[in-house]
Amino acid sequence: MSEVKTFIATGKIKKPSGNIQFSKKIIGITQKQVEEKLYSELGSKHKAKRFQIVITKIEEEKPSSEKDTAAKK
Repeated sequence: MSEVKTFIATGKIKKPSGNIQFSKKIIGITQKQVEEKLYSELGSKHKAKRFQIVITKIEEEKPSSEKDTAAKK
């Protein structure tokens, strides 16, 4: 079974009124799934088409040691 991970996506939305920078945490199984979810959410919220959304980076968030120690207690 696949493991659900947290990804951090960064990029910008090109709009006629100016560019909008974004950095967003998204939960998913694969980077492709996260990319599709990102297009869907940002397109809906900002009324942007896919060609206006430029994703510069999608990377998996590393679990912090604080969360690991809290989970063990």
